Amino acid sequence: MRSPGGVAANAAVDTMGCERLAETSASPRDRRFQTLVALMLSSQTKDTTNAVAMKRLQTELPPHAPGAPAGLNLENVLAADPDLINKLIWAVGFHNNKTKYLKQAAIILRDKWNGDIPDTIEGLVALPGVGPKMAHLCLSAAWDRTEGIGVDVHVHRITNLWGWHTTKNPEETRLALQSWLPRDRWREINWLLVGFGQTVCLPVGRRCGECDLGLRGLCRAAEKKKVLEGRRVRESTVIEKVEDDGRLYRVQPTGVGVGVVVDNSDFGENQLKGLENGCVENQKMILFK
Repeated sequence: MRSPGGVAANAAVDTMGCERLAETSASPRDRRFQTLVALMLSSQTKDTTNAVAMKRLQTELPPHAPGAPAGLNLENVLAADPDLINKLIWAVGFHNNKTKYLKQAAIILRDKWNGDIPDTIEGLVALPGVGPKMAHLCLSAAWDRTEGIGVDVHVHRITNLWGWHTTKNPEETRLALQSWLPRDRWREINWLLVGFGQTVCLPVGRRCGECDLGLRGLCRAAEKKKVLEGRRVRESTVIEKVEDDGRLYRVQPTGVGVGVVVDNSDFGENQLKGLENGCVENQKMILFK
């Protein structure tokens, strides 16, 4: 489902997740700092909103000295007036507190870490406004080291829905997951489940009728009415691509194992792909023109 073209593809985290917001043109040190800032801004904030705030910091923070580069780096945050930073990040949740945390963290990085960000979990969680989730995600994205799982509300909520464990908070969930999940899966599980939670397994209005897990009877929390409707829809429309001429066709089952092919030149390819991803697996159709 999280693969290209799947129902959970193109989640906000795929393009606007914290690990993707640092400028590729920045120096390695500045990229690490920007990754940390993105994570500090992310709590109680949608990825789309966080991305806008980050872009404003990257483009509107003035240089700390004449001739120095403008934008988001440690020196410019240290020199910036708190009111300006607050104005640039006003859309994120708890922006007043986060402004204070950014200024305080910048001083600590300058005085204790030689202007770089910590390369240990202990050092990261010692920064104001940085908890275990942010620390593990930051260490992974900024230093390419995975020492734990970053568990946010999506990961906590979905894994409890699935019955993987019964935990009270994200930190308990992190420890529970790390107790059995293979270490080589620790980094990707956050991305997989956050995107899934943003697109399909929503906090409100879960799309169980479009979820492969629900449709296959693998999710104990799936809403039965939605699943039954989803199965009905999937069984009524199948999409195939006829390779001999490269044209896309819509195949409508007749109920007797034979499909009537209808030209769909008026369908957008993305619409067709979306329907194709909804096909019932292993359903055999006879195509004819």
